[in-house]
Amino acid sequence: MTIALIGFAAVLILAFMRMPLGVALGLVGLVGFSELSNYRAGMSNAARLVIDSGQSYGLSVVPLFILMGLMVDRGGMAKELYAAAYSFLGHRRGGLAMSTIVACGMFSAICGSSLATAATMSKVSMPEMRRYKYDDSLATASIAAGGTLGILIPPSVILVIYGLITNVSVGKLFIAGVLPGIVGVLFYLAAVLFVVTRNPAAGPAGEKQTWGQRLIALRDVWTTLGLFIFVIGGIYVGAFTPTEAAGMGAAGAIAIAYFRGALTWKVVMEVARETTLTTAKLFVVVFGAMIFSNFVNRAGLPDALLNLAQGFDFPPMGVIFVILAIYLVLGCVFESLSMILLTVPIFAPLVEGLGFDLIWFGILVVVATEISLITPPIGMNVFVLKGVLKDVSVKTIFKGVTPFWIADIFRIILLTLIPGIALFLPSMM
Repeated sequence: MTIALIGFAAVLILAFMRMPLGVALGLVGLVGFSELSNYRAGMSNAARLVIDSGQSYGLSVVPLFILMGLMVDRGGMAKELYAAAYSFLGHRRGGLAMSTIVACGMFSAICGSSLATAATMSKVSMPEMRRYKYDDSLATASIAAGGTLGILIPPSVILVIYGLITNVSVGKLFIAGVLPGIVGVLFYLAAVLFVVTRNPAAGPAGEKQTWGQRLIALRDVWTTLGLFIFVIGGIYVGAFTPTEAAGMGAAGAIAIAYFRGALTWKVVMEVARETTLTTAKLFVVVFGAMIFSNFVNRAGLPDALLNLAQGFDFPPMGVIFVILAIYLVLGCVFESLSMILLTVPIFAPLVEGLGFDLIWFGILVVVATEISLITPPIGMNVFVLKGVLKDVSVKTIFKGVTPFWIADIFRIILLTLIPGIALFLPSMM
């Protein structure tokens, strides 16, 4: 256990020294495993993990969903999703912020990236909210918070990586994220309502639209919603595997972009390049995490933590809340993927040993990492918005995010105490 904890500390030190996380994880895992056996065994183990993982059929889901999200972004679907949400909610006080959150939820369902969701929706919804003189803190916070839904509502690259690390069904993880994602949207809408109730001037009402206008707006998004239902519904009914669903989704997104006239040769080359770079970066980190995970398991840290928890007669649910508290603290200094890759190899065996479902725990982990995306001082979504909206200060965005952060705390407590919210749909597969 001591050797494993030293290894964990070494990864943190190397990360703070700005060594790439994947390299730090792989290096510490290689050295640690070698010290526990010998360097020939360590090198052989690392090579085998990289080769086996790189040839894994299940891992091909990552570039396909990344390709799907990029094609959806280039196809201009975000504007249509926002227009549809606005047609139903825009006339309410705080309605434009609510429309932003709903549109973020729908865009997340076909994008799978929180940062991409936040960046895209900031360009679509921020001009409208400024036209109606929304307070900058509420406007930017609704985009930053709504963007976090990108890593929970399927398809989610983070859920894919969690499933690969824990050997849990990616398909069931996707389905498990649906209801918690909807709960997240509802809690964020409640946060907006709370803000505009206290300060009506922060979110003036927009123009009310007729049912005819609403039906026209819905007509424009049927292809996007149809793509989501096709991909996730196909997984749910068992028509195809997550990898096949990713291929279908990517093909569907390409077809939609083509028929909308957005599929130029330049767009194809940009999307191919970005997909390749993003996938390569993710794979380096995943391979490093797997090498580190092997070292941690070899050192016996998960078993030691389980024995420690049982020795102190600590209630299992108490252990879960301690783990979630650790995630909230780590969220102040680490971004989401780093937290998952550092902690899941340690916590997942402990949680499974305590008798909890790893699908449920995966959803809790993702919600906890969602919170980290809007937690100071890192708050990746906040800094993405700052990069797009250069005239808004980081302080303003973090101030506006506070009610949404509190809503997230209540949401994760609810999901922890009522596992059925996450497990109901997977149990019906």
